Amino acid sequence: MQNVCKNSLIINTLLETHNQFDIILIQESLWLEIHKISSSIDHEEEPLMETNHHPNWILFARFPLERSYLPRVITYINICLSSLQFLLCNDIINHRDISLIFFFNNNICYYIMNIYSDSFHSALKYFKNTEININNILLMTGDFNIRENL
Repeated sequence: MQNVCKNSLIINTLLETHNQFDIILIQESLWLEIHKISSSIDHEEEPLMETNHHPNWILFARFPLERSYLPRVITYINICLSSLQFLLCNDIINHRDISLIFFFNNNICYYIMNIYSDSFHSALKYFKNTEININNILLMTGDFNIRENL
């Protein structure tokens, strides 16, 4: 788990040098516009946003709906685990700061959750206001930004 503070060099280094890990959870990844896409609705082209990719890793991230609402959590799964068929669960949790991924192992469904909570605690408030019942969370981690008022 790593908050990369929108530094793509850190992400590239992690992906290149940490092949011994199975899962890398990232908070505050950098998203860049890679080109414009023609829109059938509007005369202006829409930007196509992208983050770091690597051939040894499968990237899981919520599709950026608009430039001002880019995901702040992404997960990389080592391709050696691709047989477990990981899937992003946007139907259960659809929030830019929460990534929920599931996979099956021996016919049991397991979940991995990656969370980033900004200074307004948006993700934590989402959990407080949303009824979600998820069994078999194998890993839940993140950057919660909770500080004591001194």
